[in-house]
Amino acid sequence: MRPAIDPESQRAGVAVSEAVGNGVDVEAARTIAAVRGLAMDMPREANSGHPGTAMALAPLAYVLWGRIMRFDPKDPTWPDRDRFVLSCGHASVLLYSMLHLTGYDISIDDLRNFRQWDSLTPGHPEVHHTPGVEVTTGPLGQGIANAVGMAIAEESLRARFGPGLFDHHTFVIASDGDLMEGISHEAASLAGHLGLGRLVVIYDDNRITIDGSTDLALTDDAAARFRSYGWHVEEPGDVGEDLDAIEASIRGAMAVTDRPSLIVLQTHIGHPSPKYVDTSDAHGSPFDPDEIALTKEILGIPPQETFWVPDDVLDHARQFGVRGAAEREAWEQRRSTWDGDRDTLAACLDGRGLPGWDEALPVWEPGAKVATRVASKDCLNAIMDQVPGLVVGGADLTGNTGVAVSGHAAFSSTDRQGRMLYYGVREHAMGAAMNGMALHGGVLPVGGTFFIFSDYMRPAVRLAALSGAHVIYSWSHDSVGVGEDGPTHQPIEQLASLRSMPGLCLIRPGDANETAMAWRVAVDHDGPVGLILSRQNLAVLDGTANAEGVRHGAYVLREPNAEPSAIVVASGSELELAVDAAERLGDAGIAVRVVSMPSWDLFDAADAAYRREVLPPGVPVVSVEAGSTFGWSKWADVSVGIDRFGSSAPGDEAMTNLGINVEAVVNAVTALVN
Repeated sequence: MRPAIDPESQRAGVAVSEAVGNGVDVEAARTIAAVRGLAMDMPREANSGHPGTAMALAPLAYVLWGRIMRFDPKDPTWPDRDRFVLSCGHASVLLYSMLHLTGYDISIDDLRNFRQWDSLTPGHPEVHHTPGVEVTTGPLGQGIANAVGMAIAEESLRARFGPGLFDHHTFVIASDGDLMEGISHEAASLAGHLGLGRLVVIYDDNRITIDGSTDLALTDDAAARFRSYGWHVEEPGDVGEDLDAIEASIRGAMAVTDRPSLIVLQTHIGHPSPKYVDTSDAHGSPFDPDEIALTKEILGIPPQETFWVPDDVLDHARQFGVRGAAEREAWEQRRSTWDGDRDTLAACLDGRGLPGWDEALPVWEPGAKVATRVASKDCLNAIMDQVPGLVVGGADLTGNTGVAVSGHAAFSSTDRQGRMLYYGVREHAMGAAMNGMALHGGVLPVGGTFFIFSDYMRPAVRLAALSGAHVIYSWSHDSVGVGEDGPTHQPIEQLASLRSMPGLCLIRPGDANETAMAWRVAVDHDGPVGLILSRQNLAVLDGTANAEGVRHGAYVLREPNAEPSAIVVASGSELELAVDAAERLGDAGIAVRVVSMPSWDLFDAADAAYRREVLPPGVPVVSVEAGSTFGWSKWADVSVGIDRFGSSAPGDEAMTNLGINVEAVVNAVTALVN
């Protein structure tokens, strides 16, 4: 264990004048002092936040923004900019301070409004909310995995369109908490396997957590672990105040192009606070006013002045962005003379299809028997060339989940143009890497696993919904129809649970043609889409090739000859069952309309008049779905479903014994009508 900084020697050792004496120029020293002052002032003003990590990392931030990264605050979405991910999102004051100083559209008042309602400076960084924030981070470990996805996207684009258009790096600041979370292990293993050489992760090894010293819970050798994953590792040691040493380590990592790099940077949390340095108190609570004043005095900042950013500091930091603007303009010139396929490039960057792409989707004849996972695979194979940004993969279930595409090589350390991505048994990392790819731009990621294992992906799915990331999930084996694998693999509550998530569009198609229509929605949608697909074969029904009906989330599939006495609404594999029940009820003199509702989310977003047209007020409704009935009361008076765990048995037998059968629907409708 390295020694802590002695508070007495610290009092005399970190003033701006002495920093200059140690080889740091005046402009750099004053800028770093300003960042440290802001790191104390923002949490103090909000009475909430994490000052210590940002204070320790101010020199690193100066090196990254001032000496290393390419960015243009006037064009924050420039495609060939370097990406920065603050995986330890609790240190957001560091990021916000640098964005303000370098010229992004974040004012000093925005810094004063840290953690306040609707401010540009929320407690953890949010993409599309704050200019210059690349991904939404907060839950630890997610940012590292996001960055792996970003590095994959960069490698793919550079291989497909050339280094003249795409040749940048992804930089990450990560904490001990990021490295403790399991998702970072999955992501780091994948990154090492793929040899993602333009990924540089800087591990802030400050040996402090909220509970106290990391010795309480952590004895890993992070450097050895990452070397075992195939990473290049730099261990510069306790050089958190040495700008040249920090820069040398980062540039050394950037020179390694065949492997990702980890830099283990030892820092002192809360530096240069005499009271809080190297303590857990510096982690998650604002400093007391007296300590802030004393620390500012050490830094050479007027002790009673808050949000100190003098003009010379601002002018100095703004030059970093000016330098980036020149690099961006040079890139624009290269793009203007590029002689490649501009339509394909534009479609990739937009995450969309080429004009008329959906005309390539297949159509099935009524009566055919096709599992929707198989139909989804056929759709993917049909549109891969028409939606050129698609990069498709699975968590060791590629063939099972409908994401095996033919004619496309695997993305690998030796083939960056491959559009099949094998994630291995890494659902956690797959979900977060997909977010990184989508938010990087240029890639429309599709990832497949069994629906039950969406639980493993859930934190990343939630962040995709929060971020509006355009990703597509191929979740197959969608019900107790899975059969013999039993209750551990039979989804019950997953659909209801994910339906409650804002911003996530779920589509459970009832047959092959609805699956094709669902793909139209998925490619054109602005956020994450989950396709919920069957393992078992389903009959192709008349009338399901209804693009507008699926786009609206629900539509009338079958209308009785007389005014309906009841409506049966169903999704997925139960749609055929609903049609059969309606026919039997019709024979008994009960006129029943059948409504296919593949997507609650889309139907809820449809015009109210359209919803009343599909489900007229006053007509009783019975829903049928092979899963939890939770939530169906919004649309139905009575629900046929499964509110218990399943059982290991052949799929048809499991469905029947658990009450998902024609008799159950007939009885429910009859009782409701009578």
